[in-house]
Amino acid sequence: MARLKDKYKNEIAGALAKEFEIKNPMGIPRIEKVVINMGLGEASANAKILDVAAEELKVITGQKPVVTKAKKSIAAFKLRQGMAIGTMVTLRGDRMYEFLDRLISVALPRVRDFRGISGKAFDGRGNYTLGIREQLIFPEIDFNKVDKTRGMNISIITTAKTDEQARSLLKAMGMPFRP
Repeated sequence: MARLKDKYKNEIAGALAKEFEIKNPMGIPRIEKVVINMGLGEASANAKILDVAAEELKVITGQKPVVTKAKKSIAAFKLRQGMAIGTMVTLRGDRMYEFLDRLISVALPRVRDFRGISGKAFDGRGNYTLGIREQLIFPEIDFNKVDKTRGMNISIITTAKTDEQARSLLKAMGMPFRP
C-alpha cells in the first residue's frame, strides 16, 4: 500500500472528521484524482515534440498519457480544430498516492528558491491546481536527454465541499503551503 494512502487512512481521516465535526465516514474529504496536463502550443508546428513530451509524462507518472486535441480553430495561433496540442494523464488509486508522495517529498523541494506553494490556487469547490515551470524537478527525468524544459499543470481533485476542508486535507498530507 502507498505510504501516503496508509497515512490518510490511519491518521488524517480521523483528524479531519474531528476538526470539521463530520459524523459520516463518507463525508470526510479525500483526494479523488490527480490530473497532470502538459500543454504544448508549439506542437502545431512540430508534431515530434508531442511524442517527447508524452514519453516524459509517462516516465514521471508511470501511466501512458492521452493526447489532447484543440476544440476549436484559432487563426491567430495557426491552430485548427482537432490538432494535437498537448498530453494529459489522470491518476487514481495507488498510482495517485505514489505520485503525490514523490511530488511533495522529492520534486517540490528541488525547485530553485523554493519557499512553499501558494495557498490561493483553490477553485472554490475544494480543488487545487499547481503550475510547474520545468519537468526537471522530477528525479525520473534524465537531465542529459532533455532538449527543452516544459511546464505542466497538476490539478488535485478532492471530495471536499469547501476550500478550507481541502486546504486542511492537503496540509495534513504534507503539502508545503507558504505561511
